[in-house]
Amino acid sequence: MLRQLKYLKWYEWLIALVIVGLLTAQVYCNLALPETMGEIGLLLQNIVQTQDLHPIFMKSLEMMGYITGIVACTIIVSFLTSFIVTNLMARVRGKIFNKVNDFSMNEINKFSIASLITRSTNDITQLQQVFILVLNFGITAPITAVMAVIKILKISSALSIINVVSVLLLLAIVTIIFLVAVPKFKKIQKKTDHLNLVTRENLTGLKVVRASSAENFQEAKFDRVNRELTKLERFVQRVMAIIEPGMSAIMSGTSLAIVWLTAYLTGNDYAGIVNMSVFSQYSMQIIFSFMALSMLFMFVPRGMVSAKRINEILKTKSSLTDGNGGEVSSEKGTIVFDNVSFKYSDAEENVLENVSFTAKPGQTIAFIGSTGSGKSTLINLLPRFYDCTEGNIYLDGINVKDYKQHDLHNKIGYVPQRGVLFRGSIKENIRYGNENASDEDIEKALKIAQADFVYELENGLDYQIAQGGTNVSGGQKQRLSIARAIVRNPEVFIFDDSFSALDYKTDKTLRKELNKHTKGVTKLIVAQRIGTIMSADQIIVLNEGKVVGQGKHKELLKNCTVYKEIALSQLSKEELK
Repeated sequence: MLRQLKYLKWYEWLIALVIVGLLTAQVYCNLALPETMGEIGLLLQNIVQTQDLHPIFMKSLEMMGYITGIVACTIIVSFLTSFIVTNLMARVRGKIFNKVNDFSMNEINKFSIASLITRSTNDITQLQQVFILVLNFGITAPITAVMAVIKILKISSALSIINVVSVLLLLAIVTIIFLVAVPKFKKIQKKTDHLNLVTRENLTGLKVVRASSAENFQEAKFDRVNRELTKLERFVQRVMAIIEPGMSAIMSGTSLAIVWLTAYLTGNDYAGIVNMSVFSQYSMQIIFSFMALSMLFMFVPRGMVSAKRINEILKTKSSLTDGNGGEVSSEKGTIVFDNVSFKYSDAEENVLENVSFTAKPGQTIAFIGSTGSGKSTLINLLPRFYDCTEGNIYLDGINVKDYKQHDLHNKIGYVPQRGVLFRGSIKENIRYGNENASDEDIEKALKIAQADFVYELENGLDYQIAQGGTNVSGGQKQRLSIARAIVRNPEVFIFDDSFSALDYKTDKTLRKELNKHTKGVTKLIVAQRIGTIMSADQIIVLNEGKVVGQGKHKELLKNCTVYKEIALSQLSKEELK
């Protein structure tokens, strides 16, 4: 938890000092109240003889002053505490978001998306609550306890034994609860991760679930995880429920013991009875202080679990590091894969093995192969979504690992297989590719991408895309994603099966317009349809991560059995000519 404090700004440290001062003043006022009430009680004894109300009136004003001070300090401290903690947590949340943005796919897969969401939301909330508790009670409770103990020792050392016994009983309860409940907190956070994962999977695949009539299966899976989390939460809540009745029993017992012992020691002595009242109030303050500390002992471990999970993200270094920028090259769009092999961090065997090819500026390089042959993985190595485990990849004569990632990505226009759109207008979505793009640039990109449907929508370019692009079709998503890549004016296009949702006519027209308006730009295309790649300058055939064919369409029909089988499964011999 202490590591998060380094994100506080200098003026927030000053505010924290002000909070400490205000809390100290609040404690002083709290401790002054019982003593003042005792003095008023003693004055009341003499009021019949003196008939002088002035001393009582003045003590009452003094008491009102203490009460006003307590209220004012409480309000100001609450305001300042909220200001510091919410700002701190907003900063930490921003750090997590930026850190995750820098992660490679290896780190994202390591944590899982569901866990990253939980850590950015639930864990931050838990930590925020703990910090507020610490600032409010972590200072006042120990000061109050110590000062109240000093006060009661002055009143009666004999009565103080009651408080010693009460505190020991309180500590015994807290220790038992601490040992039983705290180990469950980490399990609760992990189960929350799992619950989010199941929920996210269900919502993401809702159409598949309904089409497969798998609602009962999904409900059973969710119910199982939900029951596990509920069981843990119920156990913790039941253990925590012991605190309140336990504290009430101790407080009531303490009050009863004080009354009985005072009556035994003082008899009919009025001053002794007044002292008993003062002593009782100080005793309650001691117990309340230990109750507050007990709550801290219960919540701080949970906050520490959340803080640890947050720190795991913040201290994780991305496996992808920026290069020094390399030398400026005169080449534009030259790509070289030199004996590239790759395997995932948790895999034993290579997904790709000894892949080599060269793409010259303006060429179209296509990749085809059976499902799982490594096509998408191969092209994901160029923008460094992953780093190759063996071999080297060069863009414009410079190893991609020597680029700064920002500079590398600026050279590439990437279109994923599943079109990804963000909530906002179509214009805003296209400008993700180039924030400085003019309306003319956007219209040109939409025209090349065959996305003329935009102008038939209500408000045209200002049409609002729903979250996840749920209010446009799959083909429309792909065309808008392609337009977003075009508006970047990149040196290299990467199309990861990005024409799969388009009909053959639209696919053909789009590629024709793309070649016409982007001459000199290198294109890497992953495709399943032979018709999409027949005209490519070079076709690379992959099978189980290895290159089994390389050349033009007609060459591969003659020389590559795998390519020929794929081609004949889609088109007739006449269509392949």
